[in-house]
Amino acid sequence: MGGAALNGLPAWVMLLRAPNPGPMTLEGTNTYVLRAPGEQHAVVIDPGPLHEEHLTRVAEHGPIRFILVTHRHHDHVEGAARLAELCGGVPVLAADPEFGTPPGRDIKTDGLSIEVLDTPGHTMDSVCFLVDYGNDRAMFTGDTILGRGSTVVAAPDGSLGAYLESLEKIAAYSGVTMLPGHGPVQPDVAVLADLYLRHRRERLAQVRAAMDAGADTPEKVVDLVYPDIEPGVRFAAEFSAAAQLDYLRHRNRESGTRVDRLDPL
Repeated sequence: MGGAALNGLPAWVMLLRAPNPGPMTLEGTNTYVLRAPGEQHAVVIDPGPLHEEHLTRVAEHGPIRFILVTHRHHDHVEGAARLAELCGGVPVLAADPEFGTPPGRDIKTDGLSIEVLDTPGHTMDSVCFLVDYGNDRAMFTGDTILGRGSTVVAAPDGSLGAYLESLEKIAAYSGVTMLPGHGPVQPDVAVLADLYLRHRRERLAQVRAAMDAGADTPEKVVDLVYPDIEPGVRFAAEFSAAAQLDYLRHRNRESGTRVDRLDPL
């Protein structure tokens, strides 16, 4: 796959990182500007938070054809309406109609071919964008897979069962460059999807063991499974534990077996 710059970005992609670093956003939200060589118009993916300086900087790389959103979380979509205004009222395309017009499955514009992949789990409106330009292909994963660390799946908006299915779908795209919503670019999205799947299955086995030991709340699960969790991100671990408990209990109800008799994941 050709056309990649030294930083791993395809030559037709520019990364403008929002100034919102933190435990959940890593260095900040990755806003991407896509422009095929020789084309006038660009496409923006995930404008980020409502930060005027950041949005002005993104708008300076116009003209923009439209704005794409990977999911509903504020650090990705909050600035979308303002960026659209700065760019002369361009459309915002988002799976959740609260934030824009739902995109079609395939978008062809200004030398780019964009396939919208439904990848619910992190949120139920999460999508990835698989973009082709010539022989180049890249997947923009939002928070479904991060460039570093793991993704929080928090009920009720998130679903661990849906998330595992989405990871299995993404794992089929071997050799495709991954451009995440946070963290660094990665050379192969399928490798990361496989790592995420193994990590989730290992964690579920640990939660099963914690349930057998009497942990029946997210707080108790975190105490047993995440004993060294930093206080500043404990809330995220409890969100994840709630989703894990819900997933395992649901499987238990469906199978009619004890949790410790579930089939291996």
